[in-house]
Amino acid sequence: MKLVSYKTEDREHLGIYINGHIYNLNSCDKLIPDNMNGFLWGGDELMERAQKVNAAISSGKLEAREELFFELIAPVPHPTSCRDAYAFRQHVETARRNRGAGMIPEFDQYPIFYFTNHNAIQGPGEVECMPDHFQQLDFELEVAVVLNKKGRNIRAAEADSFIAGYMIMNDMSARTLQMEEMLLNLGPAKGKDFSTVIGPWLVTPDELEAYKVPTKSGHTGNNYNLKMVCHVNGKQVSAGTMADMDWTFAEIIERCAYGCDVFPGDVIGSGTVGTGCFLELNGTAKLNNPNYQAQWLQPNDLVEMEVTGLGMLGNIIKQADSDFSILELKKILGYASTSEKHNDVEGGSKGGNG
Repeated sequence: MKLVSYKTEDREHLGIYINGHIYNLNSCDKLIPDNMNGFLWGGDELMERAQKVNAAISSGKLEAREELFFELIAPVPHPTSCRDAYAFRQHVETARRNRGAGMIPEFDQYPIFYFTNHNAIQGPGEVECMPDHFQQLDFELEVAVVLNKKGRNIRAAEADSFIAGYMIMNDMSARTLQMEEMLLNLGPAKGKDFSTVIGPWLVTPDELEAYKVPTKSGHTGNNYNLKMVCHVNGKQVSAGTMADMDWTFAEIIERCAYGCDVFPGDVIGSGTVGTGCFLELNGTAKLNNPNYQAQWLQPNDLVEMEVTGLGMLGNIIKQADSDFSILELKKILGYASTSEKHNDVEGGSKGGNG
């Protein structure tokens, strides 16, 4: 089953996508809320009701009214939280090699994640970026899950049962901002918090059974052989497979839920697949050719991500009509604030170590 969120006249709705058509779930079963968040909090009971509606429409037993005029939005428009993990060893190892660092052994000991801005979730369509974002603006090709049960101290062996479905994720990244702030060993923050794109729909786990493959040795949880591809302006720039995840979503959920609650509506990304961003691709190309001209996303670029079984997520990158720059603000104020602090500490002396 493919679940969608969409708008009609600025009101959000919950629907199902069947053979190119969208049907409103609440109009078919009044016990199903007309929004994704309410639906996810209903857990397995509401999921079963939606599956029955989906089967009835697909078989022709239920004649439902098709939505004709709508705007498709992120399938989970208002996540309870949004985490992004670091599950693909190929991406981590290659990115570290490209900057002259060895593979960090802790990668194989436990999965990690960071929290990103759950209020900056977007779906298909335009993504507006500020001028500083275009200082090395990047995509990240990922898969994400959303939960539909509350839990705490969940073990990996049971964690897959907390997953309501899967979707494509593009973890948009402003690399100049990201690299600058992480020099202080905190973040990523401003390099990531402006947009995370998910969509086009939420695919329930039963639809992916045919793609299930064995989990890597020593790991626990479901794994799927889903081809992952990204095109920019019609040119393929990235290709990988979800089967290469070294840490499973079940193991990531186990880590997320240790000592704290996870909730219905929590979105968790896989992290970038190998070759799944310009940062990695540019670094590899420069190792082979020092004169290589790095590629980054530009205004009006079309980014299309396609994952087997999960559909295609398309976005046009737009530039905001603004010249406000926090990078420039830092350059303007940085010396003055440092000097003032130095004078305060040294009593006005210019001979200190600061």
